[in-house]
Amino acid sequence: MALTFAMPGKRFVIGVPYTWLVVFFMLPFLILAYISFVDMGNDISPFKPIWDSETGLLHLKYENYYTIFQSGEGGLFQTLYIEAYLRSLWYALCTAVLCLLIGYPFSYFIARSAPSVRPALLMMVMLPFWTSFLLRVYAWKGILADQGVVNQMLMALGLTAEPIQMLYTDVSMLVGMTYVYLPFMVLPLYANLVKMDFRLLEAAYDLGASPFKAFWLVTVPLSKAGIIAGFMLVFIPCVGEFVIPSLLGGPENIMIGRVVWDEMFTSNNWPRASALAVVMIGLIVVPLAVYYHFSGDAAEPRA
Repeated sequence: MALTFAMPGKRFVIGVPYTWLVVFFMLPFLILAYISFVDMGNDISPFKPIWDSETGLLHLKYENYYTIFQSGEGGLFQTLYIEAYLRSLWYALCTAVLCLLIGYPFSYFIARSAPSVRPALLMMVMLPFWTSFLLRVYAWKGILADQGVVNQMLMALGLTAEPIQMLYTDVSMLVGMTYVYLPFMVLPLYANLVKMDFRLLEAAYDLGASPFKAFWLVTVPLSKAGIIAGFMLVFIPCVGEFVIPSLLGGPENIMIGRVVWDEMFTSNNWPRASALAVVMIGLIVVPLAVYYHFSGDAAEPRA
């Protein structure tokens, strides 16, 4: 009888997250994929039928995809969209690396601190989430502007005679993105490091390892799962970031999120915007799936 009542509960617990993924990820993705093959023509609505009931044929507009990779002059991979993809991947990679370099010492310090002060330290990490995302980004505009806090301080100290251009540059972009996404790196790293048995470091010291060697050969491998989780939590949303590049970046810092927005709301080209979004999802999901497939195979015990 106990087994009979346990099975529906198990199915319910498993079914809730699957239902969430289907409703809020799979269905929107299928809608995007559908619109990406639509030929809008002069119509306003992007939800045109692609199935001809009379002939029984599908009318798919593949031009929405191959124009992403080929320019009108015939140049392959020489389009604005490819440049935006590469720029987005580069900024996302730089942001993830900066968050790792800054967040790892923070996480290690919190994990090694006394249990009584850890809740307060974690609250300080999560404190920015209590403030509006837009307000935090706008605050950096005031800090990095020509007459902002940083430039005023530099000129007051006599280090510069005139304001330094920091806003609407690569620096302001990376500073803003690193600041916003840093907690997403710190929290999974802390969750991994706090479970580590620090007696392993003491054993490494007893065997003659230096502090750096013990850290590199013991702590880093044991925190690999936290590093990968934090890296993905930062890298994936950074690729499609729209708000921070729009507020802190310049004309030369256009990322794929802004390109999708322009195609959808400025050019009213929903099929092209949907194709760009589908390709962006593929650039992120496919490498992740391949990585987890091979890492799962490597983790399986061999007979």
